[in-house]
Amino acid sequence: MKIESIQDLEKIRRQYSSGLYNPGVVKVNVGMASCGIAAGAQAVYDKAAEAFKDDRSVRICQTGCIGFCEVEPLVEIFADGKPRVIYKNITEDKILDAVEDYRNGVSRKKWILGQIRDPRCLLEDDLDNPVDKIEPYEDIPFLEDIPFYKNQVKIALRNCGYIDPDCIEEYMARKGYFAFLDVLKNKEPGQVIDMVKASGLRGRGGGGFPTGIKWATCAKHDGERYIICNADEGDPGAYMDRSILEGDPHSVLEGMLIAAFAIGSSQGFIYVRNEYPLAVKRLVTAIKQAESYGLLGDDIAGSGFSFNIKISTGAGAFVCGESTALMASLEGQVGRPRAKYVHTVEKGFRNSPSNLNNVETYANVPPIVLKGADWYTSLGTEHSKGTKVFSLVGKVKNTGLVEVPMGISLRDIVFSIGGGVPKKKQFKAVQTGGPSGGCIPEKYMDLPVDYQRLAEVGSIMGSGGMIVMDQDTCMVDVARYFLDFLKEESCGQCNPCREGIKQMLDILTRICRGEGRQGDIELLEELGSMVQKFSLCGLGTSAPNPVLTTILYFRDEYEAHIRDKKCPAGVCKKLFYYEIDSEACTGCHVCARKCPQEAISGEKKKPHTIDQEKCIKCGICYDACKFNAIAIR
Repeated sequence: MKIESIQDLEKIRRQYSSGLYNPGVVKVNVGMASCGIAAGAQAVYDKAAEAFKDDRSVRICQTGCIGFCEVEPLVEIFADGKPRVIYKNITEDKILDAVEDYRNGVSRKKWILGQIRDPRCLLEDDLDNPVDKIEPYEDIPFLEDIPFYKNQVKIALRNCGYIDPDCIEEYMARKGYFAFLDVLKNKEPGQVIDMVKASGLRGRGGGGFPTGIKWATCAKHDGERYIICNADEGDPGAYMDRSILEGDPHSVLEGMLIAAFAIGSSQGFIYVRNEYPLAVKRLVTAIKQAESYGLLGDDIAGSGFSFNIKISTGAGAFVCGESTALMASLEGQVGRPRAKYVHTVEKGFRNSPSNLNNVETYANVPPIVLKGADWYTSLGTEHSKGTKVFSLVGKVKNTGLVEVPMGISLRDIVFSIGGGVPKKKQFKAVQTGGPSGGCIPEKYMDLPVDYQRLAEVGSIMGSGGMIVMDQDTCMVDVARYFLDFLKEESCGQCNPCREGIKQMLDILTRICRGEGRQGDIELLEELGSMVQKFSLCGLGTSAPNPVLTTILYFRDEYEAHIRDKKCPAGVCKKLFYYEIDSEACTGCHVCARKCPQEAISGEKKKPHTIDQEKCIKCGICYDACKFNAIAIR
C-alpha cells in the first residue's frame, strides 16, 4: 500500500504493535549488530529460529545494538504479564535452555539465586526494581533496571535494540514517519526550520554548528539543493553512527526527509564508509521499504513533494569526514578539503547549496518534531541541548554505546555507567573527540560534558569517541599513536598539516625510543601551535590536541622519558624492564608457565626471577600476576 496520511500510518502502528505482543507469546530479541554478530549472535539466532520455527508461542527476532557491547551476545526475553530477563554472553548451546526456563515461569529472583542451568548468563541484578508487566510498545523500558543503562536517555538510539531494523512496520509501530507526515501535511518549511532552531540541536559530527541555522542558510540560496548524510565514521574506537544505521536506519531516512522538506531539496545522498557492509545492507533494505510505501520517491503522499536518496560508499579516508572533502569524493574527485571562505550551504556538492549533517544529527530530528522544541531543550545545558551518544572504550569495565544528557559529568560516564577501571588499577585520563581530541586527567572528571566545557580543558566533543586510560597507559606513546594515525590520514594538501604533523611525530618517536633531547617539549608546543593556526581544515587544526594536552597535564611523563630515559607506564620498550618483587612473589608459577620466552625461573612457593637477556617485554607475565609482584623499573 501507499501511505497517504497519518491515519494510514496509525492503522499500521496499531495493527503491528498489537500483533507483536499477543498474550502468551514469548518474544526473544537477539542483538544482531556488527558487535553482536562478531561475538556469535548469528549462531544464537539461527539455533533459536530453527528450534521454534513451528512454535507460535515463541517469536525469535533480530534487533540492532543493545548497547552493552562488552557482554555480547545479548538476548532479551519477555512476554505479556511476565518480567523481562536480559542475558549476557549467550551462546548457541545456552539459548534454548534460557527460552524454555523462561516459558516455565522461572522468576527473576530464582535466576539470580542460581536456580537455573547457568546463572552466570543473567545480566539483571537489581531486585529492588521489579518489572511485573509490559508497558505499551512505544514506551517499553527494556533495560532501565540495569546500572549500565540507568543514567542513559535514549533519543538518537531510541529504537536500537527495540526493533527489527529490516522491518519498516516495527519502526512505524514506534511512531516512525509520523513526524515526517505531520510536517508534510500540516507545516510550512519555515516552521520546521524555526522548530529545529528553537530546539538548540547542534551538529553531532564534531563541529557542533547549530543545525537550524545551517538549514535556514541553505534554504536561502538559489539552485538545486542537496541533503547529504555524513556516515563516514573514521575515529578509532568510534561506532555510534554505524550502530544507528545497523539498528534503526529509518530514523536517519526520516530525518533526511524532514530536512529536505525544510530546505526544498529533492535529492539526498548518504556517504557511508565501505567498511560498514551491514550498515549499507540495512540502508538499502530501508530505502526500498520506504519507497514501497510511497515515503520516498515522487509526489510523496500526494503532496507534490519528491525526494530520493542514493547511497555512496567511501574508501575509508579519515579526511573525508570533513564536509568539503566528503563532497569532493561524492563527486568522484580526490577527497581533499577546500578553504572555508566559501560555505557548502552556498556552494557545496556540484557547486550547489548543500546541507550536510551526520547520522546522529538526522536521527534526533523526528523526535524533536513529534515532541516539540521545549521538550528537547529541557535536556542538556544552556549551550548544548539534548543528548549525546558516546562509544565508551578502552580501560573501562563496561565498554559499549551510551547516550546521556549533555551536562552529565565525565565521572558519571566512566564510573557510574562504565563501571570504572578494571583490575583495581588507577584511572589516568579519558580522551574525548577521537584522534583529534584531548586527554583529560582525573582532576577534571567532574567536568560537565558539553561543547564549551570540553574546549576549556583543551579537548573537543568530536563525533563521540571516548577512550579511557589507566596507570599502564603511556601518555607520550598515546600522543605518538594518534599523530601517526593522523599523518597517514592527512591529504597532504597544505604544508602546516603535512610537514608539521610529520615533524611532531618524528620528535615523539625519538622520545619513545629513549633518544629525546632537552628542548623537545618546547619544540612540540611551538609546532603544535603552528599546525593549529595555519592548517587548511579541521584535521590539521585539531591534530595537535593529543600532544598539547598530554604535555599540559602529564609533562612529568615527557620529562621522565627525556631526562631519566624511563617510561613510568612500562610501554616504551627501550625505557623499562620487568622485575619480580621477591617479597610480593608467592611462587605460584603462573608467570613462568605463560612466559613465551621461558625467561622466568624459580621453584614453586619461592620467589621467581626474570632473565633479562631472554625477556622480550611482552607484558604477559605482568598481566597474569594476581599479586602485583611484577614491577616496572
